[in-house]
Amino acid sequence: MIIVEHIRQGISSLKSHRLRAVITASIIAIGITALVGILTSIDAMGNAITKTMTRFGARSFTITNNISVSKYGRRNSYEELTYAQASQFRNLFDNSATTSFAINAGFNSRLRFNSVETNPNIRVLGVDENYLTVSSFELSGGRNFTPEDIHLGMPWVILGSDVLVQLFGVDITPGMSIGKEVSIDGVPFRVIGELSKKGSSFGMSGGDRQVFIGIQKARQVFTQAQNNVTITVLSDNVENLDADMIQAQNVLRRVRRLRPTDPPNFTMTRSDALANDVKKQLSMVSGVGVLIGIITLLGAAVSLMNIMLVSVTERTKEIGLRKSLGATSVGIRNQFLIEALVICQIGGIAGIILGISLGNAVGYFLGSGFIAPWFWIFVALIVSLFVGLVAGIYPANKAAKLNPIEALRHDG
Repeated sequence: MIIVEHIRQGISSLKSHRLRAVITASIIAIGITALVGILTSIDAMGNAITKTMTRFGARSFTITNNISVSKYGRRNSYEELTYAQASQFRNLFDNSATTSFAINAGFNSRLRFNSVETNPNIRVLGVDENYLTVSSFELSGGRNFTPEDIHLGMPWVILGSDVLVQLFGVDITPGMSIGKEVSIDGVPFRVIGELSKKGSSFGMSGGDRQVFIGIQKARQVFTQAQNNVTITVLSDNVENLDADMIQAQNVLRRVRRLRPTDPPNFTMTRSDALANDVKKQLSMVSGVGVLIGIITLLGAAVSLMNIMLVSVTERTKEIGLRKSLGATSVGIRNQFLIEALVICQIGGIAGIILGISLGNAVGYFLGSGFIAPWFWIFVALIVSLFVGLVAGIYPANKAAKLNPIEALRHDG
């Protein structure tokens, strides 16, 4: 009952000093917002990376020409991964996995439709009929390439969503560009497909600023698309991924005529490898976020202690009067300590709400979905309680030690 009475007196005192309580709680809220907001944003970034780069459950891997940099800064490039080698690899890779080829035909190309031109920053990729599947692209209109289209080198093109907007305007409807003729660096192509928006990671939408043409057609009309093929393999399930990678490595070593003692002159990268690397970097950023939040909360604790000390000074006569009427030093101390704790918890709850809102605003723009950081919510509540104890103990003890006679004589 005594504790309940102390809590009641503490809350009653806060009601009598609303402005001071609001200002103090706001200081704590800012610190908690920084802590929860930064960490929720980092969690949202991690989810966005995972969603973007492992859409197929981390079932794919890519094989590219091996490029390294020597200690003198010179670039060492191994023998190109040719189209003939890629085709031989596909024939020897006896597996249920889906294999796809892609080759860069242009990095800074310009497309034209009638009198409308795109910016000269469009990437042109020569692909086969399996590329959309292994790379998680979806069609919003039209159709994919067929094996016959690829083999015959048909002048077909599939447009990315940003390219569609540049050529046909923002009010396009799905399928409206199908059958129309566009030119890529002066070479005519007919549109057979439109890509759905790929989405972005960290504000980058490069996947939507590219167009796909058949790989054979790319090799016919673009000089830089002769070789250096990228092979992508999509396993039928994640359990087979490691076995497929081992088999692919053995097959490609055979195709590239490497001796058992030769190091591989190609690179194999799992689809989730980059995501894991970025997430490791995000964990370091998370540590920095925690440090920033702690520093902010230390500042908030100092401010709270200062405000509570001012409160003790301003309420010296009140303390003296209460002691003269029978209030104990323990009761006075507990009242001020409870005031500090209540203020911190109010500020902590407000900070949690603001932090989650800001963090999920970042998550919304990244397309990661809603994040409920329960761990950080729990941490924030504990930290708020700790800050209230640290910032309130000294002012509470100072108030409890006041002499009632001297307190009544106080002129403040």
